[in-house]
Amino acid sequence: MKNEKINSVIANEYSLGFETIVNSETFPKGLNEDVIKAISTKKEEPQWLLDFRLKAYRKWLTMKEPKWAKLGYEKIDYQDISYFSAPKKPIDSLDEVDPEILKTYEKLGIPLEEQKKLAGVAVDAVFDSVSVKTTFQKELEELGIIFCSISEAANKYPELLKKYLASVVPYSDNYFATLNSAVFTDGSFVYIPKNTKCPMELSTYFRINALNTGQFERTLIIADEGSYVSYNEGCSAPIRDNSQLHAAVVELVALKDAHIKYSTIQNWYPGDKDGNGGILNFVTKRGICKGDNSKISWTQVETGSLITWKYPSCILKGNNSVGEFYSVALTSLSQQADTGTKMIHIGENTKSTIISKGISALNGSNAYRGLVKVAKSAKNARNISSCDSLLIGSNCSAHTYPYQDIKNSSAKIEHEATTSKISDEQLFYVKQRGISEENAVSLIVHGFCKEVLQELPMEFAVEAKALLDISLEGSVG
Repeated sequence: MKNEKINSVIANEYSLGFETIVNSETFPKGLNEDVIKAISTKKEEPQWLLDFRLKAYRKWLTMKEPKWAKLGYEKIDYQDISYFSAPKKPIDSLDEVDPEILKTYEKLGIPLEEQKKLAGVAVDAVFDSVSVKTTFQKELEELGIIFCSISEAANKYPELLKKYLASVVPYSDNYFATLNSAVFTDGSFVYIPKNTKCPMELSTYFRINALNTGQFERTLIIADEGSYVSYNEGCSAPIRDNSQLHAAVVELVALKDAHIKYSTIQNWYPGDKDGNGGILNFVTKRGICKGDNSKISWTQVETGSLITWKYPSCILKGNNSVGEFYSVALTSLSQQADTGTKMIHIGENTKSTIISKGISALNGSNAYRGLVKVAKSAKNARNISSCDSLLIGSNCSAHTYPYQDIKNSSAKIEHEATTSKISDEQLFYVKQRGISEENAVSLIVHGFCKEVLQELPMEFAVEAKALLDISLEGSVG
């Protein structure tokens, strides 16, 4: 397939790459125990949380950065990063939030003031190292639902936080999760009480703004027995010449008969065509279906970041529990993604579904890496995996690394994978109907991603489709 229009995509600008000028307090670069103590002091944390951070930091010093993923990037200098940056102005109420920050969220399509009037979505807005505003808190509190920043939870709900923090992703789990455990600054905390269906979508938006900083947020969601919640996250960052590190941890806990639906639209700055700038996105996401008949669904659309290293996973501990993973990962320019999932079957009659769609264009590299593990105790476990790759152009690549570890012979496991290119014949057929070439590609790609996009809440599906169009604009010829 010819690539006559490929150069045009290079000229495309990342629309969310603006910088907000605010008066911020930023820690000097470097990481040591004093920095961790200073973060804890800023957050006015209890002693047990500081002890948790220091234990993680000392463990991290003994660990080596992993190199097994199919990713290539320059060695990260962890002493050349600032680990805390926050607006100086106090933010006890919306009226006290810096107007420039409010304007930023308006430009991002998340007007916090108007958000109050919109039914159906509550937002926790995280700006660099702090949560600047969480909407609908009082309305949710009337139902017993807790939706706040994790810093607020450390002081208002210490017993819940202490019980569940690091219960799914231990502080020593992996190099980046351990780093996060030491230096995490903010993120969202959600608790849904028994037999409660959260009446609105909960949402967090992460924005990196300050130069030479990393963002290390932490999200913890607990769905008590018989409850339901749908949670969505989005993100963006300014255009910078140098890469910035984002290392987050997300933990989900679904108790008996509970259901958590977690959706992500990832749109960090992807860097330029030569791989300069862009976010290094090293994230650990894991949920546990702890009780019988519980369910966790991950849906993600990944279009940004220079590097993505992420495997949203489910531990299916409860009998009859269900884990689902629906993913679209698009790499263009010089982006690299090594992403996938792990489904760990422990309880009886557990089921999991994996639908992974990888799209590679220009010099993009996509790798699916997945594990399906069935323990001896997991009688009648069931898994269906489908991993499809779509190539656009001649310089991109796709790779699949499925692992299966089956310890119970009653398990039924299926795996299928395809790799295809958009052919000249396909384009010719669609263009014959009077459709332009780029729109023809868009139609083919949306059809390719249909199974995943239909799992997103409606308003996020619309955003995801638009994002795919923007990311693919001009990428074929």
